[in-house]
Amino acid sequence: MGAEAFQELRRKMNDFIQNELIPLEQEQGLNHETCFSRELLQSIWQRSHELGIYGCNLAVEFGGQGLSISQLCILKEDATRSNAALYGCVLGENGGPMRIGYILNQASEGQLEEFFLPTARGERAGCFALTEPQAGSDATRIQTRAVRDGDDYILNGHKRFITASRTADYAIVMAVTDPEAGTDGVTAFLVDADSDGYQISGDYLPMSGQHIDNDILLENVRVPARNILGGLGNGFKLGMNRININRLLQCPTMLGHAQFVFDRSVDYANRREQFGGPISRFQAIQHQLADMQTALFACRSMITAAAAKADSGEDIRNEASMCKVFVGENAFQIADKAVQIHGAVGLTKNDPVEWAFRRLRMFRVLTGSSEIQRNTIAKGINKAWRQAQDA
Repeated sequence: MGAEAFQELRRKMNDFIQNELIPLEQEQGLNHETCFSRELLQSIWQRSHELGIYGCNLAVEFGGQGLSISQLCILKEDATRSNAALYGCVLGENGGPMRIGYILNQASEGQLEEFFLPTARGERAGCFALTEPQAGSDATRIQTRAVRDGDDYILNGHKRFITASRTADYAIVMAVTDPEAGTDGVTAFLVDADSDGYQISGDYLPMSGQHIDNDILLENVRVPARNILGGLGNGFKLGMNRININRLLQCPTMLGHAQFVFDRSVDYANRREQFGGPISRFQAIQHQLADMQTALFACRSMITAAAAKADSGEDIRNEASMCKVFVGENAFQIADKAVQIHGAVGLTKNDPVEWAFRRLRMFRVLTGSSEIQRNTIAKGINKAWRQAQDA
């Protein structure tokens, strides 16, 4: 998208959030810990689509506006920085186009028409079901099985901590079709949530209090072979390719939360008075704010560089992991400083700073923990060394 058109889209999105979404939340008493109904979510998806925002990350041929990853990162930061409870609905992170944007090229015409194009329009929602009780960071330990039965496959298994599964119409389920083939024996299936034997389970909440994750239980679920996504045995590759981009795209979300608490901290420090004046005049507070702004600049610079590399078509596996670990840990440190600056206010349950602190702590685990990111980075370092020796 051209620069002028992008700036107009950015303005339109921020206007929608500030002038429609946040007033709606205030009117209905909604917050981050509200269990949002599917009806409410869909009304926001479709309003966002009507404005040309929802699905803007998708290619033009799929109903989007062909945003670059760099542009999408800017919008994601803006949306999160607003602190709107429903910010994830604006671009389609909760079961919408953000979940499917980088796998559409693997879909058949029939799959596009049945699942993905309605998702791009805010009419349907999906989720990505890879994680299992014994297959988290080690995704090669998937136990869900898919056995051929005529023109169908029968799926049995247990998927865990699946984001947006509660309100999804379908799931992209990773299942083993050939136990002897290792990762080449994993296949992606499009599974309708209305299928017999498909059940949403799990009543746990993350520390953020958001109703975003549930388990999916699959008991003799019959899925047509035509619902295989990306070809037999290609599910693991599809999932891993998606994860690299997804890890990078988590970073502007973290950055938006961190920028939000920084902005509040600057405002609070200049308004809160102790010992005859605002606490912003104390060097202890000034240094914390200086460190926070420095970290924000470093995080944003890393994201910008990694997104530019992704836009050029280069492999960003290492860069995505470096961004994920650096932004995740620094954003949390920014939130920690924000709590300290706010004092007792920052410790109060559901104060915006306190909530952001809880939310940002989660990102050091979500979409691959900091330890897993460091493993990936180290593998890249050693691989580069070996290649240099062979040259």
